[in-house]
Amino acid sequence: MIRYYMTGPMDRRDMVRPVGFNGGRRIPVDIHADDESFVITAVTPGLKAEDLKIEILGDVVTLRGEIRPDEHDGQADYLLRELAFGEFQRAIRLPEAVDAEKAQANLANGVLTVRLPKTEDARPKQIKVSAN
Repeated sequence: MIRYYMTGPMDRRDMVRPVGFNGGRRIPVDIHADDESFVITAVTPGLKAEDLKIEILGDVVTLRGEIRPDEHDGQADYLLRELAFGEFQRAIRLPEAVDAEKAQANLANGVLTVRLPKTEDARPKQIKVSAN
C-alpha cells in the first residue's frame, strides 16, 4: 500500500508525493569509504555534467543542480505527478577532511560518482613491528 502526504496546498494535485519522496529538493546518495577515499554515488537521471555543481569545503561536500521540466510540460493535464523538477542541493558532512585538489567527479548513464581522496592525516598508517 502506498501512503501519500501533502507537500502543498490541498487544491494542488501535483503536490501529492509518496512517503519518502524528497520532492526534488535533495537527491538520494550512497556513500562508502575505503582506506584511501570516500566515494559518493548519486542518481541524477536526465542531467548533463553542466547541470551539476560540486563544492568541497573541509569535510563538507555540496552537490547542487537543477532538473528542468520538459519543454511540453505546460501542455499536459496530469493525473499523477511524481517526477520532480527544480533546483536541488545536498550537503554531506564526511567524517574526515578530504583533499579537494585530487577529487574527481564523473557522470555516466545518469549516475554521478564523486571520488574524494582522504587527506594524508586521515589515512591509516602502518608501523613496522620490530623483534628484540
